[in-house]
Amino acid sequence: MKADRHTIVRNGRGSPPVDRVPTSRVPDDVLLDAARTCVLTTGVRRTTLTDIARTAGVSRMTLYRRFPDVRSVLAALMTREFGALLRRVTAEIDTALPARRRLVELGTAAVRALTTDPLLRTVLDKDAELLLPYITERLGSTQLLAEDVVDGLVRAGHADGSVRRGKPEVQARALLLTVQSFILSWRPATENVPDEALLSELRHLLDRSLIP
Repeated sequence: MKADRHTIVRNGRGSPPVDRVPTSRVPDDVLLDAARTCVLTTGVRRTTLTDIARTAGVSRMTLYRRFPDVRSVLAALMTREFGALLRRVTAEIDTALPARRRLVELGTAAVRALTTDPLLRTVLDKDAELLLPYITERLGSTQLLAEDVVDGLVRAGHADGSVRRGKPEVQARALLLTVQSFILSWRPATENVPDEALLSELRHLLDRSLIP
């Protein structure tokens, strides 16, 4: 069996050569892991395709064939990371609970998880302005994914009688915006207010807004 052939590219002046693997053989997760490493190190704005390719061990051109620009890589990264976090948080909630209780637990657990997530914290600390379009112009794919989960729980709450009747899509949007505001403003909000006290108040707000 012949050994695989790889392109040897130097990793900057004076650095040892890096064994570049053809991108077609590299899973997306490897490329996104590399992007995550770069963002955590330098922030979103300073991350380049060259940085990501070097960290992933592929050439810039083969990375470019997979993702046309840095924005597309980072969009895929955010969708993967925050989508996985949402699924993990949702999976930890007891499905035997009434839907209203699950909604309250989901909201508070999401705030707790996201405000301590290294990737989101890096974005907020170094490149917070990049999130502005998702607050003032449009909802992103991750926000819509979260809203779908909330919408399903609202409808389940209508069915089991634990959530007050209303238009589920409107209720889900209002809940999303409430939780989102806590996440994005967490750092200044907790400067002189204990974390757990604020989470307790969020829990109360969500519960009272949904009670029949």
